[in-house]
Amino acid sequence: MLISTAYAQTATPASGGTAATITGILPIVLILVVFYFLLIRPQNKRAKQHKELLAGLRRGDRVVTAGGLIGTITKVVNDGEVVVEIAEGVRARVVRSTIHEVLGKTEPVAAKASGDDAKEQNSKTDNS
Repeated sequence: MLISTAYAQTATPASGGTAATITGILPIVLILVVFYFLLIRPQNKRAKQHKELLAGLRRGDRVVTAGGLIGTITKVVNDGEVVVEIAEGVRARVVRSTIHEVLGKTEPVAAKASGDDAKEQNSKTDNS
């Protein structure tokens, strides 16, 4: 006959052991480390900065919303909403998390001088 009998080859034992396992896992670990430093960490930092920006909003700040509207905060309603004056006499309630950027911060109101400080100021001006 022209057909020969086929025989199965015997299995060769697995070579390596722990070295093969480490070299197989090492690229995956390196990819995860690169993803952490290039993607995850900067995104968390940006989210933290945005959260601090939203926590520091107060009346008089000029802001840009995520929709591109520019306005001035006229009232802080609660932790989730602010009232923004978009144009003269046009006010809109805006969800605080949609504020994208603060263009101008208002200066905090200076604390009134105590009685002793006021007396010192008066005595300095009298001596001059």
